[in-house]
Amino acid sequence: MMLEGIHAVITGGGTGIGAAIARALASDGAKLTLIGRREAVLRDAAAALSGTHLEVADVTDAAAVAAAFEGARRVHGPIGILINNAGAVATAPFGRTTAEMWRAALAVNLDGAFHCMQAALPDLKAAAAGRIVTIASTAGLKGYAYTSAYVAAKHGVIGLTRALASELAATSVTVNAVCPGFTDTAIVDEAIERIEQATGQDGRAALTRFNPQGRLIEPAEVAAAVRWLCLPENRSVTGQAIVVAGGEVM
Repeated sequence: MMLEGIHAVITGGGTGIGAAIARALASDGAKLTLIGRREAVLRDAAAALSGTHLEVADVTDAAAVAAAFEGARRVHGPIGILINNAGAVATAPFGRTTAEMWRAALAVNLDGAFHCMQAALPDLKAAAAGRIVTIASTAGLKGYAYTSAYVAAKHGVIGLTRALASELAATSVTVNAVCPGFTDTAIVDEAIERIEQATGQDGRAALTRFNPQGRLIEPAEVAAAVRWLCLPENRSVTGQAIVVAGGEVM
């Protein structure tokens, strides 16, 4: 129980990678707060995780984030771990990417992480081993066609991670990102459906070809990397973008 009693806040914690991270940290004894937009989804994720607290909030809204973090503190005390997992992707050729699409991608994938980092930072700096882990993507390290806004946002997340890690290097807080390749989640299921509708080709095969291992990443694999970064013993690992992608990015 390496994380016994430590309060971990996970955004987008109701499904997919976020729910897998919640299970991994709970298995190590962490106290959990899950934040997301859909209360029913959060409740389903928390059903098997005794004592888990829920806060309904949109991470793009700074005031809502601040209120959610205050609610989390009232239940579980100061925050020791922040997992920025909330995110969304939309696809379009660059010439048909509207300003609204661009702004929406940055709002959830980059601004959301910024709001949560600022809300948690005072607690993290006071913790014995504060941890920030942001779920970025291989899209934060390379380019993918038809996802320019998402790629730009995830590159921004990597830059934010490195900048904050440098700023906090003399403290007990580490700041890292985990960059999964295409992962077996509902978001990827939607991408597969779009590919098949647009091209008539096997959408799963189109995405698994990016991974040299020829498969989709499992959410539990991403969660395992996050858990490792959160352990107190890994205090020297900061400012890193840990790739979980079967060798797609080296």
